[in-house]
Amino acid sequence: MISDSIQHRVYEYMSGVIRGEKCVLLGIGGMSDHVHLLIKIKADLSVSELMKRVKGNTSHWNNENRITPRRFSWQDGFGAFSVSQSQKDAVFSYIANQQEHHRKKTFQEEFIDFLKKQKIEYNEKYLWS
Repeated sequence: MISDSIQHRVYEYMSGVIRGEKCVLLGIGGMSDHVHLLIKIKADLSVSELMKRVKGNTSHWNNENRITPRRFSWQDGFGAFSVSQSQKDAVFSYIANQQEHHRKKTFQEEFIDFLKKQKIEYNEKYLWS
C-alpha cells in the first residue's frame, strides 16, 4: 500500500515519530508491502514499544489524512534484529537498495532465508498475519 507516490511522505512521518521517541533513524527504505528501519534505540525504550508507536501513529496519520486510497494498517507483527557497528554500513546499503534486492526474491522469500541462515525457529503460519 505504500506506493512510490506516497513513500516519501510516509517515511518522513515515520522519521518524525522515531525522532519524537528520542531515537536516531540511520536508514529507511522498502517496497510497497514493507519497510526496513535502521534505528539507534534509546536504552530505556523496548523495540516492541517503539514499533507499536511508529506503526500506530503512522496508521492513524495515514487514515486521518487519507494518504492511501483505502484504510491503512500494518500487519500485527514485525521482525527486529540487532546489528553490530561493524555491519551497520552493510545493513544501510541493503535498506537503500530494496528495489534491486526484490528483483531476485520476494520479501517473504528473503525473510525466510534470513531466518534459516540465522537458525531462528519460526512457524510460517504466524509470519504474514
